[in-house]
Amino acid sequence: MPGLVYVVDDDASFRTAIARRLKFAGYEVETYASAQQLLDRLPASEKPGCILLDVKLPGLNGLELQSRLIELRSILPIVFVTGHADTPTIVQAIKAGAEDFLTKPASSEQLLAAIERALARYELARSQRGALDTALAHLVTLTPRERQVFDSIVRGKINKEIARELGTTERTVKAHRHEVMEKMQVHSLAELVSSAERLGLIGRNESSGS
Repeated sequence: MPGLVYVVDDDASFRTAIARRLKFAGYEVETYASAQQLLDRLPASEKPGCILLDVKLPGLNGLELQSRLIELRSILPIVFVTGHADTPTIVQAIKAGAEDFLTKPASSEQLLAAIERALARYELARSQRGALDTALAHLVTLTPRERQVFDSIVRGKINKEIARELGTTERTVKAHRHEVMEKMQVHSLAELVSSAERLGLIGRNESSGS
């Protein structure tokens, strides 16, 4: 799987060696001597990529950069590669979503396997974000009444219940329901519920009507 690897490490000899190794394996590589350098040229998310990141860096350290990237909604997965690995640091990094935590000197096999997993995760995150953006774009086209019907449908309520709650007729609810399905571009109740879950409007257990 081709991709672009951003190497962030203050050790120039390590950056040179790792860039050579990764380019030989077929990857594009960009190197940065500090976290701030990466932030100043924050990569766009269109190109498949991941970040190889040291923990101890001048200025912002690796964990702080990880937090900053989360705030910026970056979907680039992070593989930590460091000579300074204590258990609390590893736990913090993994809990915050790091793909892997490797100790220098990492073997080529370890490194390339971690990068492959990170790039696969990137593709999944990009497709999920694309689906979310599409669902949001559809959601804003609903009228206030259609939105009320939408919220009731995905919580498992039937037309009769919705009509009673909204003080209208079942026929009107059916018409609104049809518009909701059209505007959300779904063909079944299951798809509509999936869209609501993706948007964070309901939890996984809310669609049963309980």
